[in-house]
Amino acid sequence: MAYRAVRFDTDAPSADAWSDALLGAGALSVDMADPHAGSPHESAIYGEPGIDQPDAWPTTRLTALFAAQVDIERALREACASIGDTLPPHECFEVPDQDWVRATQSQFAPIRITDRLWVVPSWSTALDPHALNLVLDPGLAFGTGSHPTTRLCLRWLAQADLAGRSVLDYGCGSGILAIAAARLGAAQVIGTDIDPQAIAAATANSARNDVSLAFVLPDALGPSTFDIVVANILANPLALLAPALASRVPAGGDIVLSGILDAQAEEVAAAYAPWFRIAVWQREEGWVALVGRRLSG
Repeated sequence: MAYRAVRFDTDAPSADAWSDALLGAGALSVDMADPHAGSPHESAIYGEPGIDQPDAWPTTRLTALFAAQVDIERALREACASIGDTLPPHECFEVPDQDWVRATQSQFAPIRITDRLWVVPSWSTALDPHALNLVLDPGLAFGTGSHPTTRLCLRWLAQADLAGRSVLDYGCGSGILAIAAARLGAAQVIGTDIDPQAIAAATANSARNDVSLAFVLPDALGPSTFDIVVANILANPLALLAPALASRVPAGGDIVLSGILDAQAEEVAAAYAPWFRIAVWQREEGWVALVGRRLSG
């Protein structure tokens, strides 16, 4: 089945209304993007909770996908009428049918984290069968090893002495960090996430790696503490969670924080300074990992 699409630019305040109107007029999906992506004029939007940030780019490019038989011009007129706007300059184009599953899978190839540690999608063959290969199917959860924040956390785990230590992966997503900790020798590993789909994906990935891990919602953690807490989320939630995450780490324990832009590192470190001796461990592509040692008392 082939598809047709229409693409046009609009201003940020109108983007959501246009998206809803296009879906109401029969669009199968509507994608929002920055028309200046990859240029010096690109606008970064991270959607962090707790930060007053726009949810669309100042100029937002909308691409609406329709079934091939749909009259797109008629659908556009219907969308215009529903929001009381005028028809914008636009372009229509064919979208050839393809194996969408295979196309998606082709975006993820084996990723070398260190000489001894690789992340291998479940549909791929390991490039180094003698390495420690984490087999992963991200599903709907975050964490493929392709993002700098995930790689930073994996590299820290790979160089740490995890033998006999307990690890909490807070915001586990696909479970990649918890699985890595278990396979790198941690004695006890628990992953937690607020998203039930992440819990399901992480549980399935742990089975793929022949490790038996507990993945639970945060309320199920109880009062447990861990020798190491790893949290790869975003800067503002990390700052807000500082007292809660600090309570999970006993004196002498370690905390590893990522999902932090370089410019945000000082603010996040300050949030954890009452409990940890903390500093930037490594940087990659504008992102940082903070590592802290829990103070006594």
